[in-house]
Amino acid sequence: MKETFRILCVVWVALGLVVGNLQAQQLPQFSQYMFNGLHINPAYAGYKGEHYIQSTYRSQWVDFPGAPKTFTATGDFSANEGRMGFGASFMTDQFGPAKTNAIMASYAYRIQTGEDSYLGLGASAGAIEYAIDGSLFNPGDLDDPDVPQGVLNAFTPNLNTGVFFHTPRFYAGVSAYNLVGRQKLADEGLALAYHNLHYYVTMGGLFPLSEKVQFKPSFLVRHSDTGPTNVDLNGMVLFVERIWVGASYRTNVKVNSGLPEDLSSRNALSFILELFALDNLRLGYAYDLQNNVLSGLRNNSHEFSVGYYIAPRKVNMKNPRWF
Repeated sequence: MKETFRILCVVWVALGLVVGNLQAQQLPQFSQYMFNGLHINPAYAGYKGEHYIQSTYRSQWVDFPGAPKTFTATGDFSANEGRMGFGASFMTDQFGPAKTNAIMASYAYRIQTGEDSYLGLGASAGAIEYAIDGSLFNPGDLDDPDVPQGVLNAFTPNLNTGVFFHTPRFYAGVSAYNLVGRQKLADEGLALAYHNLHYYVTMGGLFPLSEKVQFKPSFLVRHSDTGPTNVDLNGMVLFVERIWVGASYRTNVKVNSGLPEDLSSRNALSFILELFALDNLRLGYAYDLQNNVLSGLRNNSHEFSVGYYIAPRKVNMKNPRWF
């Protein structure tokens, strides 16, 4: 049965490669990650200096059968005047018959390196469940012994680490995800591609254009030890400290997969809107347009986010945390 699980997961990973933006081999991606750094770096915990909770829902390739759907809920808490941060996150990611559930707890400690600069060191630990639902397959032979009956699942521990440096107008971070757990799956014959080691490198800044308008360029590099390297180039504009409008372009290094050239390119353009509906309520939306040979196959994506500050956001604080 474990061998069946392994075979089915490999088949689904291959399907993801053919369809386009490889969801199963890369950790779930988010277009609005720049507003919730816990998605890519545990050292971000507590950075905002206030208690903050956020939920994100992403629907990939709308109306495409078996398309990925991802939901996350995170809590980001600050202590000791911002020197320590605590975080908690829950994620569920559905991709056809494959499903991933993860729960993680994060801790970060900040060292002051200058008058207004800090270096955060963080780690998160938790557990992940990988599952596959045989009832969602439609085999030609209903008695095929290789098609599982019901749900098969496996559990593994997980560990992520990162560093995050920031000043009032600049930030940079490096992190590594899925540091443990793969060997446990391998020992059980369940070495799944989407538990590979992942690295993230990000950097950005905030530049005033006028008294009420600021510009925030940033980039993110994602790399896994078996998948392609993805690069996000982002540009956001902040109006009157309440409305963010911008776009992101996502591309990757060409995949040496034997596929046609236009299938090896997985590019996307995201349009992003974030606004403070209230002092403590933040709403976000992103619309992704795929830009490859499959761009006309109903594979655009929607992403919604809701964030809430436990205490009203300090709009006029001396160094607002915009990252």
